[in-house]
Amino acid sequence: MTLFYLPTLLTLLRLLLVPVIIWLIVTDELLVAFVVFLAAGLTDALDGFFARRFGWVTTLGAYLDALADKALLVSVYATLGFFGHLPPWLVILVISRDVLIIGAVLLTWLLARKIEIKPTRLSKLNTVIQIAVAALILAKRGIPIDLATAEMLLIWTCGLTTALSAALYMAIWMKRMAVYDRQDRQRHISDIARHNYVKNGQD
Repeated sequence: MTLFYLPTLLTLLRLLLVPVIIWLIVTDELLVAFVVFLAAGLTDALDGFFARRFGWVTTLGAYLDALADKALLVSVYATLGFFGHLPPWLVILVISRDVLIIGAVLLTWLLARKIEIKPTRLSKLNTVIQIAVAALILAKRGIPIDLATAEMLLIWTCGLTTALSAALYMAIWMKRMAVYDRQDRQRHISDIARHNYVKNGQD
């Protein structure tokens, strides 16, 4: 029974590592931050493997996994951007994308509409690239090696995939929401027709 919750425990560990990584960046311990960031990434890979391989999937774990991923990337990008390790435009783009997605999810919940949008291949690729950018920046700042070309290439690729994945997500979300809008409109028309029928019958 304990093993069943192992993916969830690994996800919780990843959440607990977020403030540790942020503290290490703030105190300019970037090499150690790089190692801890890799450890956090390893917990992400392991919890996904155990969940798929053995079916150790829980509803809490699924929500925590998404929360941990967002918390890790947004926090690291915001901190690296604040200290000038990442260009501001990329930090704003990455954070805005996640805020947009969270806002769409909250709005869907407030409207009591059941819309499940699974991660696309583009969004998965974008997440991998975002992780690679953060890892590269931490490694470059912590280890005196020349990675300028790879850094620039990854940063622009990250910006492009972030923008495209945000646009794709919103397009899918709006399409799903439009289905509910059409259903609501049809119900409204039916209600008006029924009301008029009853009213005419009474007259």
